[in-house]
Amino acid sequence: MVAAMSTITVKVGRELKERMKKVRINWSEYIRDAINRRIQLEERRRAAERLLEDLKAGGCTVPKGFINGSIRELRDAR
Repeated sequence: MVAAMSTITVKVGRELKERMKKVRINWSEYIRDAINRRIQLEERRRAAERLLEDLKAGGCTVPKGFINGSIRELRDAR
């Protein structure tokens, strides 16, 4: 079963469009992947913020090394 797709429009200048034509890349797929990676990054960032807020409130404990590992993972995802 294929997921329903929605359309978005991205405007680029003529020069950039000409340069894009010279590169053999499926631009739609590339842009979908880039959007997905950015969304995942933002979701992780928000989860880390919520976790830090809970920690400051004294609501929970975190295993040793978890925060450093999470920060490292966020940096590697850039």
